[in-house]
Amino acid sequence: MFKLDPIVISGREVLPLVEGGKGINVSNGESSGAWAAAGGVATFSGVNADNYDENGKLIPMVYHTKTRSERHGELIAFGIKGAIAQARIAHDISGGNGRLHMNVLWEMGGAEEILEGALDGAKGLIHGVTCGAGMPYRVAEIAAKYGVYYYPIVSSARAFRALWKRAYHKYGQLLGGVVYEDPWLAGGHNGLSNSENPEKPEPPYARVRDLRATMRECGVSDSVPVFMAGGVWALKEWSDWIGNPELGAIAFQFGTRPLLTRESPISDAWKHRLLTLKPGDVLLHRFSPTGFYSSAVKNDFITDLVDRSHRQIAFSSEAMGDHVAELPIGARKRIVWVTPHDKEQALAWMAAGFTEALRTPDSTLVFVDAVKAESNWAQNEAGTTGKKADPRSFCIQKTLQNIGHGGDVENELMFAGHNAYRFANDPFYAGGFIPTVRQLVDRMATGE
Repeated sequence: MFKLDPIVISGREVLPLVEGGKGINVSNGESSGAWAAAGGVATFSGVNADNYDENGKLIPMVYHTKTRSERHGELIAFGIKGAIAQARIAHDISGGNGRLHMNVLWEMGGAEEILEGALDGAKGLIHGVTCGAGMPYRVAEIAAKYGVYYYPIVSSARAFRALWKRAYHKYGQLLGGVVYEDPWLAGGHNGLSNSENPEKPEPPYARVRDLRATMRECGVSDSVPVFMAGGVWALKEWSDWIGNPELGAIAFQFGTRPLLTRESPISDAWKHRLLTLKPGDVLLHRFSPTGFYSSAVKNDFITDLVDRSHRQIAFSSEAMGDHVAELPIGARKRIVWVTPHDKEQALAWMAAGFTEALRTPDSTLVFVDAVKAESNWAQNEAGTTGKKADPRSFCIQKTLQNIGHGGDVENELMFAGHNAYRFANDPFYAGGFIPTVRQLVDRMATGE
């Protein structure tokens, strides 16, 4: 019979069931508070978290200043208030049970200021900080300043070693655990390196075993857990990991399954879409403007990005090498130089209605129709580098805010892990059943 024993996480004995922190408003105080109340480790998102007025009404993110620097300041202030609001909600709902963590993305603008502002404004309510999306060297120092545990998110032993040697060895007593996020299986942004093949996933056991070995070399106790994140559905399938002396203490982080609960803040349309997914309906792609690989549902939003990346040719501003064919583009019919073969392709796409050629930072042209060209986020938007945004990508904050607040699930980015297709055939969800968080946690604790 499957048996799941509690372990110590962030200073308290809890079930080793961790709610993954999904960005923007998808892991909020209500869902996370319920998870902690059920005896697990909850994680709310500190990335552009929602805030509410005195009547409980959502406060929209509306800028009141004009300059980029002023608006950046507004965004940071908004993020701090939202994170504090979600921490308070989660704490109240938890009833003092479980543990409550906050998730931040190190590469987001103002990450350090938002983290410090939230920990200062919600003292005693947040027990740990999980942090990924880059190399969060300073998260240990910031966590130690407020006496909370920190949990770096890594995808390799090498990444942890670098973090430990540069910064974490100074604050080893507050290392609460290490989140191993599998780069091939996890939803959202993944830490797939240039040396790893996105088409050839590596089994996680050996990678986690190597991570534990590195942690031991660094003097980290086996009681400090590794959180296995990505591809985890039913713990009975991971029974050989639990109590395995080669791996030390193990907890399991769930990102996708908590989406489908009654307390989950995502829209009903999103929840019902999850129940229809089939194997292969989640794509590992590199369209994100962050530069990281990420995994999302293959909806119309993703399909358009796939299609436009296929309608792409290289060009030069003057004749050189194989670029000897003239191609007039745009309303002014400016000449660019392409290969004869690519010119034939371009003319065929234009004849099919993809008449607008959008330039990318890599000196390629992407062909879209007039409607897509007009609405493309690269038009009339200068990025922080002073260059236009890449038309093969998207405005990540805009699309995640949209889908998180009831936007069209077919035309916005819908993150999900690669196991999401299992909703459709897991008997727990038969007939479209959507459990409460407690029902889900109780189910997971049985190994199912």
